Amino acid sequence: MASGNSVQDLAATPSHDPFFRVASASAFTHELLAGLAAGRHAAIRVPGFLPRERCDEVLSALEERAFDSYGSARVQPQVMRFGVGVSDHMANGGVADAYWKALEEHHAAWRGLGLSFDPFLVCREGLGADWPGGVAVGRRGGRELGDGVAREPNQGFLVHFDDALREYADDLLDTPLIGQFAFNLYLTVPPSGGETVLWRHRWRPEDEAHRRPDSYGYDETVVRGSESLEITPRVGEALLIDPRWFHAVRPSRGGRRIALGFAVGLTSSGRLLTWA
Repeated sequence: MASGNSVQDLAATPSHDPFFRVASASAFTHELLAGLAAGRHAAIRVPGFLPRERCDEVLSALEERAFDSYGSARVQPQVMRFGVGVSDHMANGGVADAYWKALEEHHAAWRGLGLSFDPFLVCREGLGADWPGGVAVGRRGGRELGDGVAREPNQGFLVHFDDALREYADDLLDTPLIGQFAFNLYLTVPPSGGETVLWRHRWRPEDEAHRRPDSYGYDETVVRGSESLEITPRVGEALLIDPRWFHAVRPSRGGRRIALGFAVGLTSSGRLLTWA
């Protein structure tokens, strides 16, 4: 059976990987999600995933609340967020006991917004509408992890990668993971800037020479010469990426960039489970 690219075609374009691309569609389909897991895409974007009026409802509620920031010792430049992520409570390669108390406060804060719908549930339903079994929140020790956070990285995110298999000493979830995605739903975007940049580069041990001291991020020299792609955010659009590619967010210019986000794990049993 003939493949989509011949050996001659690939040899003629050695600087471009035809699988390192963004797929755009009207919905997340089983084929697209499987393709992302298999490495046939680097990202999937779904414009109009959440109607503008629902984005505005969540945004208006969030604008009445004070955002916290990630710990400045590890996250610079400053990134603001509403909600609690498990990465805020890492301890010795695991999850600190304090996380569960913080998670109770997280749920109370989101309930306090008085929204007419659960935005993270709506995102999970849309993401898993065509996936067998849908999408559920992952568990650790039988307890549900967080369902998502709102993040405002107006000064950008440094170059980094996300991979729970490397970040935690044992499995983060009760079910082993074989793949990982990152989901973002944009509530508001700046007039310019705020782009997500992905590089066709996965972590190698020698990359640690480029890590910034006591930081989650790396100097951009770590991806020098790597193929890259840039994705401009749009209100109401959902973006799903493979975060094991090194990636970054560019600083916003002239406005706020606020997105709902969570991680998505593909388990060894074929389930899609989320956490934040």
